Amino acid sequence: MKFASVLVANRGEIALRVMRTAKRMGLRTIAVYSDADRDALHVRAADAAFHVGGSSPRDSYLNIDSVLAAAKAAGADAVHPGYGFLAESERFAIEVQNHELIWIGPPAAALRAMGDKGEAKRIARAAGVPALPEYVTHGKLEFPLLVKAAAGGGGRGMRLVRNAAELPAALASARSEAEHAFGDGRLLLEPAIEAARHVEVQVFADMLGGVVHLGERDCSVQRRHQKLIEESPAPALDAKLRAATGAAALAVARAAGYVGAGTVEFLLDQGGRFWFMEMNTRLQVEHTVTEACTGIDLVEWQLRVAAGEPLPARQDEIRFAGHAIEARLCAEDPARAFLPQAGVLALWQPPAGVRVEHALASGAVIAPHYDSMIAKLIAHAPSRDEAREQLARALDATVALGLPTNKAFLAAVLRDEAFAAGKATTDFLARFGFESAKPDLQAAAPLFAGDYGEWTGWSNNPAHCARVKFDEKVLAFNAGGTGAKPTHVVEGDTVHFVQRGHSFTLRNALYDPPQKRGVAAVDGRLAAPMNGRVVAVNGKVGDTIAAGQPLVVLEAMKMEHGLELPFSIRITSIHVRTGVQVAPGNLLVEFEPA
Repeated sequence: MKFASVLVANRGEIALRVMRTAKRMGLRTIAVYSDADRDALHVRAADAAFHVGGSSPRDSYLNIDSVLAAAKAAGADAVHPGYGFLAESERFAIEVQNHELIWIGPPAAALRAMGDKGEAKRIARAAGVPALPEYVTHGKLEFPLLVKAAAGGGGRGMRLVRNAAELPAALASARSEAEHAFGDGRLLLEPAIEAARHVEVQVFADMLGGVVHLGERDCSVQRRHQKLIEESPAPALDAKLRAATGAAALAVARAAGYVGAGTVEFLLDQGGRFWFMEMNTRLQVEHTVTEACTGIDLVEWQLRVAAGEPLPARQDEIRFAGHAIEARLCAEDPARAFLPQAGVLALWQPPAGVRVEHALASGAVIAPHYDSMIAKLIAHAPSRDEAREQLARALDATVALGLPTNKAFLAAVLRDEAFAAGKATTDFLARFGFESAKPDLQAAAPLFAGDYGEWTGWSNNPAHCARVKFDEKVLAFNAGGTGAKPTHVVEGDTVHFVQRGHSFTLRNALYDPPQKRGVAAVDGRLAAPMNGRVVAVNGKVGDTIAAGQPLVVLEAMKMEHGLELPFSIRITSIHVRTGVQVAPGNLLVEFEPA
């Protein structure tokens, strides 16, 4: 090996994933961490760890000077960027090499070419690969269309626009999100292909001219243009289409002068035609399903290619077996439009029988500064149905208590009839009906029985009549009961527990004041529904805001969320300013009906 140590310029599960392979290959591993990650698992797992700044990504993981200073202090030989953060930064790649470190990624020229989606499409077309057109002016637009950030990815800076009236707001919000996520507010517009399949091909290239692909993945199950479930092979591809997309991906990689791991992404329309969208110049979150089907460690390939070695296998030597599906476990609430959730993960118990990539432990703090994905579960089986059922059962068995997650939602998707039939398209979740489960309080009664129950204060309640708050409603029931207590954890006056594969949170409402009757659902106060940074307050005192227009915009876990009301209002008081960090329940704006 050309180098003996590697600094991983990332955090969480991907940092642990890279370190695992690097350690197996005998390399010294070096971590970097922010203020929020001082006690994180990736810090403890590394052979050495260096502080790079505050909790904000811009102050830490995106701070090139701090990361490179850490590399110098650690005596690192090479830098692996993981995914996200600086993984697709041309400047970072150049600076790493200027500091005489080995860059474990594609050449800066390929990052530059593929990092601009418009330029990437021009390169694809020149290589004979069909690509969606762009609208070069706003004069002649056909709807629906997509507004997309010219740089970056991960669904950030991306908006679906169905008519001309929606366009100005979509442009403004997409530009703002792109600027905050990538430091680049350039946008492009392209036709939106609805009910399409999102199919991507994993490619790999070495410095000696070798280029191969490792099969395709279907990533059509998305919310906010971000993937939630990925699988390989793609259900919609036959042998002919599989060969065509593989050849197209190789053509794009060669045309870009690519080296290392990359992913060429296509949209597949209902007529069976595919269109180049973009190339992700890094390892993908969903690389695990490709590893499962090929038996290849993609991080090992990255390290070997960066060391100047040839690809470990030719195209005709790559074998595919079985079916793999990955689900992204996220700290978000599907019942509330997938609002991100931050807080303490009070109890974490990963399931057995499937691959789980995570950097979690009971008591871990899920910070609001980073992506909402907290773990990945990957099932691999001889058939798609077996993999699907295996993954659904694993999600049922996962214990993630303390804050809302999409665990039950993912299991419901996997068991959905349309998904089971392989018919999910990019608009699948927009049509997917999901209703949050409600707890069976009498079945949970053993939690409140015995020695005055699990909560402080039941000792003053000899009748064992419980009053609990669930989903903003106060419920009363007989707290007596015997039998086994469900898996649970107590935090002060709150208990989190598992029931029928679902996670529930109940708060002791025994001493709450009686609820007022006849109080309107809206009391003239807009409070923060989550942790986040205020990006915009769209008005001043006295202004009238129309129904459905964002009153305040919050940035949470790298996405922007507009807070709007279903009726027109007049602002009477503003309690926040742009740039401040807010917590759930913080008062933002007071108003009166217009």
